[in-house]
Amino acid sequence: MNIILLSGGSGKRLWPLSNDVRSKQFIKIFKDEDGTYESMVQRMYGKIKKIDKDATVTIATSKSQISAIHNQIGTEVGISVEPCRRDTFPAIALATSYLVDVMGVDPSEPVVVCPVDPYVDDDYFEALKNLSDQAAKGEANLVLMGIEPTYPSEKYGYIIPKTKDNTSDVETFKEKPTVEVAKDYISKGALWNGGVFAYKLSYVLDRAHELIDFTDYQDLFSKYETLEKISFDYAVVEKENKIQVLRFAGEWKDLGTWNTLTEAMTENVVGKGVMNDTCEGVHILNELNVPIIAMGLHDVVISASPEGILVSDKEQSSYIKPYVDGIDQQIMFAEKSWGSYQVMDVEPEAMTIKVILNPGHSMNYHSHKNRDEVWVVLAGTGRTIVDGMEQNIAPGDVITMSAGCRHTVFADTELKLVEVQLGTDISVEDKQKFELE
Repeated sequence: MNIILLSGGSGKRLWPLSNDVRSKQFIKIFKDEDGTYESMVQRMYGKIKKIDKDATVTIATSKSQISAIHNQIGTEVGISVEPCRRDTFPAIALATSYLVDVMGVDPSEPVVVCPVDPYVDDDYFEALKNLSDQAAKGEANLVLMGIEPTYPSEKYGYIIPKTKDNTSDVETFKEKPTVEVAKDYISKGALWNGGVFAYKLSYVLDRAHELIDFTDYQDLFSKYETLEKISFDYAVVEKENKIQVLRFAGEWKDLGTWNTLTEAMTENVVGKGVMNDTCEGVHILNELNVPIIAMGLHDVVISASPEGILVSDKEQSSYIKPYVDGIDQQIMFAEKSWGSYQVMDVEPEAMTIKVILNPGHSMNYHSHKNRDEVWVVLAGTGRTIVDGMEQNIAPGDVITMSAGCRHTVFADTELKLVEVQLGTDISVEDKQKFELE
């Protein structure tokens, strides 16, 4: 089975746990079978591999998310990188070309495209397999998943099937309606359009060549910035007559807001937090190393991270985006392919960061033009290379690097450092990478 997972967006409606670097799909809030917490992307990837261990999974995403993907699910997953945002049709066309030209998948094979971040049960993944199998038959050019609606929602478009069969040709599509119109659609057997569909790779490649002048994946990638911003629905779905829909009646939730996200949580407190018996419908998600106490609250979400603190009525939390847009934010936490970092303190000419490197990983060999750095080893063992000189490091060791000095660090065990950056122009752009000889 071939699957393209669409992983985009900044998830500002889930601030302060999500930001421009860590989108909502990377927040670890779902308890796994072994009691550890996992994110949406980890949950989705793990379930796909459980249903089909040989599945070829490709994540269509931006460059800023690559490190978090590698950190959370490893380097085996395929990644189709969007050089810039160009809506869903260019992203899906690029990922489809990636599968054929880079991964060597036969164009006659089917592929399933779905968002990376819905909350679903195991039967959803069986449905993805059924979707792929139906697309392989070639009875239709597109096969959509139609989700049985549980209420008249204004948030989703609707699919009107021709019959009540489990698999049906599609009569028509309806845009996001009002609640009253949605009730009418549902009474006529309409299904939610959750953005899940399947097709043979050659089909979308043909559509892409009709709209874009390109030869292969590399050519399409190089021209990506010039492409028209256009949705897959508008470019492909609305112009296609041979479309089928498969009904899906299992659990499916779009976890785009704190209100919907907390509905899917199996516990009311993640992190350090307590609430008294008079609290009802309260959820605490705390990434800080300080306790949160809630008393006498109803239907409230409390979320705390190095980015900030949110205390909100759950229904009102859906309207957070313009307030987040108005904040002058600095990224305070990010996951990298080698580990993670958290900004602890910011001064006019200094920044203090806690860095955690995963065992067996290292930073790039690099230098900074405008800042000095001091590393203090808190825990773990490893080694540093500073201007070609290598030394082993252990807790208590201090390593100093002047501006222009080339340096890196390797972790033998999990390695925790405090990094102090000193300079008048501290910037993430001030970094030059080198090959380590």
